[in-house]
Amino acid sequence: MTIPAVIDVDLIKRIIPHRYPFLLVDKVRDIEPFVAATGIKNVTFNEPHFQGHFPATPIMPGVTIIEAMAQTAAVMVGISMDMVDKNLLVYFMAIDSAKFRRKVVPGDVLEMRVTVTRGKPGGKVWKFRGEATVEGEMACECEFTAMMDLPK
Repeated sequence: MTIPAVIDVDLIKRIIPHRYPFLLVDKVRDIEPFVAATGIKNVTFNEPHFQGHFPATPIMPGVTIIEAMAQTAAVMVGISMDMVDKNLLVYFMAIDSAKFRRKVVPGDVLEMRVTVTRGKPGGKVWKFRGEATVEGEMACECEFTAMMDLPK
């Protein structure tokens, strides 16, 4: 399979099962199979978490930033392993060393670079390093571990 230069939301939905309101990545680009990728999230005021976090000062919750990075990683692994239309499920196993450096607010474009620190083709357990930035400014960084539930 040839890996596209940019994976749009339609192809993302064929790789991972997430849907509104929990699909948190709009496109994935710069894919280096089994190595790294960059996810893009266009943050809009219409997202449901802004109703309560916080009504007068909407801020994207840190856990959703980390989830968006994890979805980016799942898309990268899924496309690398040719998992389009194969019902790949991905589960968090650990989140480590999370740091939040700036608020992410409506109107921001969140750019998430994820890099594999452990994992191999066909493997189930993967570790990643993620960095999320807005206009080049660090918003969040962390390490996370995920299990790829490969279809039988």
